[in-house]
Amino acid sequence: MPYITVGQENSAGIELYYEDHGTGRPVVLIHGFPLNGASWEKQLPVLLAAGYRVITYDRRGFGRSDRPTDGYDYDTFAADLNAVMEKLDLQDAVLVGFSMGTGEVTRYLGNHGSRRVGLAVLVAPIPPFLLKTDDNPAGVDQGVFDGIMSAIVADRPAYLTDFLDAFNNTDALGGTRISDQALRSQWTVAAGAAAHATLACVPTWLTDFREDLPKNDVPTLVVQGDQDRILPIDSTGRRLPDLIRDSRLVEIADGPHNIGWTHAEEVNSALMGFLDEHRR
Repeated sequence: MPYITVGQENSAGIELYYEDHGTGRPVVLIHGFPLNGASWEKQLPVLLAAGYRVITYDRRGFGRSDRPTDGYDYDTFAADLNAVMEKLDLQDAVLVGFSMGTGEVTRYLGNHGSRRVGLAVLVAPIPPFLLKTDDNPAGVDQGVFDGIMSAIVADRPAYLTDFLDAFNNTDALGGTRISDQALRSQWTVAAGAAAHATLACVPTWLTDFREDLPKNDVPTLVVQGDQDRILPIDSTGRRLPDLIRDSRLVEIADGPHNIGWTHAEEVNSALMGFLDEHRR
């Protein structure tokens, strides 16, 4: 299996698992919390059939990547992405992030620039800034995140059950847009992540990306469900067209957070239309 070394912890290297399929313009798919690169299974075949080279990787602490106890911050996550970009020597790449992965895309462009990037896609985005503060009244109260961390510490498997119900809006979409089997599979992947990484990622959700967004100088598509219960659209996606110079928002009616699964046809249509518009 292919791995890329991104650092060192004590006596062992830190390696990220990745997959690299197809030929053509590279599309890098960056997964959300608490899943792994395999969560793009409804997008991968569509992109390959359209002639793209598709790269997925597992974030540190998740999937088949190594599980260090440090590096859970967006500067490090962006450096990990940069290591993937440089190791594979990707040029004119399309960066597609989902949820937490939209933070990697945004911080990567802020820290490393767009020399290797041609387009960006933010699905169910975490930017611009999730925490409610005096200068960010559209954010979410700190107490929400404190409660999440307490729930993870108390009973991580039980927390993941509740989280994934909200992730997929199972009360409204269970049995139609998402099966019990698919939900169970997501739970198994999430429970298999490192316990430390699961907890350590929560504070990263409060990263302030407002200084990164003006540095995004590539055409950008934002896609989000209007019923997102994890990252409320009024706090996130609806704010981005005013903050990213060449961007547009596609709202998915009745879509939850995990629209890449529950509303894959709609997401794929928006994604492929955007790529076709900027095909080279």
